[in-house]
Amino acid sequence: MKKKLKWIGIALAAFVAASLLSLYAYGRFAERARGPAAYAMDVQPAGTPLDRAISPLTSARPEDAGIVILSDNLDAFAVRAATARAAGRSLDLQYYIWHADFTGNMIHHELLQAADRGVRVRLLLDDMNVHGSKSVLAALDSHPLVEVRLFNPTRAREGTIARGVELLLRFFSLNRRMHNKTWIADGRVAIVGGRNIGDEYFDAAADINFMDTDAAVIGPPVKQAEAIFDAYWNSASAIPLSALVEPGTGALERVRASIDAGLASPRAAPYLQRLKDSPGVNDLMGGKVRIHWTADAAIVSDPPEKAEGATPQPDWMTPVLVEHVSVVERDLRLISPYFVPGTEGVNWFDSVRRRGVEVGILTNSLAANDVMAVHGGYAGYRIPLLERGVSLYELKPHGSTSASLFGSSGASLHTKAYVLDGRRGFIGSFNLDPRSMNLNTEMGLLFESTDAAAELEALYRRKTDPRTSYRLELVDGALRWQDDAAQPPRTWDREPEASLWRRGAARVIGWLPVESQL
Repeated sequence: MKKKLKWIGIALAAFVAASLLSLYAYGRFAERARGPAAYAMDVQPAGTPLDRAISPLTSARPEDAGIVILSDNLDAFAVRAATARAAGRSLDLQYYIWHADFTGNMIHHELLQAADRGVRVRLLLDDMNVHGSKSVLAALDSHPLVEVRLFNPTRAREGTIARGVELLLRFFSLNRRMHNKTWIADGRVAIVGGRNIGDEYFDAAADINFMDTDAAVIGPPVKQAEAIFDAYWNSASAIPLSALVEPGTGALERVRASIDAGLASPRAAPYLQRLKDSPGVNDLMGGKVRIHWTADAAIVSDPPEKAEGATPQPDWMTPVLVEHVSVVERDLRLISPYFVPGTEGVNWFDSVRRRGVEVGILTNSLAANDVMAVHGGYAGYRIPLLERGVSLYELKPHGSTSASLFGSSGASLHTKAYVLDGRRGFIGSFNLDPRSMNLNTEMGLLFESTDAAAELEALYRRKTDPRTSYRLELVDGALRWQDDAAQPPRTWDREPEASLWRRGAARVIGWLPVESQL
C-alpha cells in the first residue's frame, strides 16, 4: 500500500510540475504573440450607408437608445447580412461559436465582400469551437483588411492527442471561456444576445434548430459595445490567428470559390428566396421595423480578466444582474436554456415569492436540451422550486417543420432573457448556471422600456404556450409534466419523450460532483 501511495504521489507531483511548466510556457508564448492594439473607428455623420440610415434616427433622439428585438431566426440572419452589406468602415464581430457551415459561410461571404470594399473586419472567436474551421479562418485572416484573433487558444492546432494533453495540463485556464456574442457595424448598430453563427441559429439545420433571441441596438449603447469589444481584442487572452496557423498557398481563393459554389447550389436557393421574402431584411436601415426608444439601456459585460481568474468585482455580470432583478415587485419571467440555480438560487427565488412576486421560468426539457449534463444538474431543483410556488415550463423537443427551410422538426431553447414588472428586461448570453456566473465571460443588454418589455413578455407567453412547452406541477409530492395541448390532455410521470438511456445518463450526472462546471 505504501508503495502504491508513493507512486501516486510521484505521479501527482509530476502532473503538477508539467502543468506549471505548460502554463509558464504558454504565458511566454502569449506575450510574444500578442498583436498590436487596435480600437473602434470614429463614426461619421454621412460617411457610409449605415451612417446615412442611422444618423437621422439617433440625431432626433441623441440621449436615447433604439432597440429592435430579434426573435425570428431568419430576421436575425437578415439584419446581420444587411448591416454587413451596408457597412463602409468597420465590422467588429465577437462570438463563442462560428460554424463554417452553410449560413456561417454565407456570412463569411458578406465579410469578404465588405473587406473587398475597404471595410476593416475584426473577428474575435473563442478557441474552443473553431478547430474544425481553422483553414477557413486562416484564409480569411490572409485578407489585408481581415484580422482574426482567438480567445484563450491552445497552441496545439493539429491532432486530438496533442490538444487533449494541453487541455489537461492547462485545464484551469482553458476551462474559462469567452461566451460573448457581439456584431458591431460601422459603430452604428450593435447586435447582442444569445445567437452564435451557424445553421441551427438561423433555421437552416436539418435536424434541430434553436429558438433564440437577440437585440439590434442603435444609439449610445453601441459605444459601450465598442469599448467592450476593444477590451477583449486588446486583452492578453486574444492571440492573433497568424501566430498559431498559416494559410496554405491560394487558401483565400479556394475559400472564395467554395463559398461561391455553395451560394449557387440548389440547397441555397430556397434559403436565399426565403431570406429575400422575410420581413425585416432591409427594414432596420429603412426605419420600418418597430424600434423601442428608451433613455435607460446599457450593454454590460464581464471583463476579459474574468477568464484569467481575476477576483470578482461588483461591476461584473452576476452582481449587476442580481442587483437589476432584485428590485422586482410584481412578476418575473425568466428564460434560460441551461438552468442550474443551485441552493442559493432556490433560496433567492423563495425570498421573492415570499414578497408575493409571481415567478415563471422556461428552460429546456431533457429531450430538447442539447447539453444533457446541464439537465442532470438542473433536475434536482425542480421539486424545491415548485414547492416554493415557482411556475416551471420545459420546452418540447419539436417545433413546426415550416419553421425550418430544410424540414427540421427538432427544437431546442437557446434564448437567455428575463422581463420583470412589465418594464425592465435583459437579453444576452448569460445562462442562470454556475458556468455563466463563475467561469465564462458574458454580456447582454439591460433596458427599461414598457414597450420592449411587453414584446419580450409576449415572446415568453408564446414559448410557454401548451403547444410549445410542458407545464410542470407536483401531484402528491411527485413531479408531473402536463401536456395541455394534447388531445386529450396528457400527464407524463417521467421526462417526456426522452429515451431510457438519456434519462439514466442525466440522472447519473446529477449524482456527480460536477455542478460547478455546468
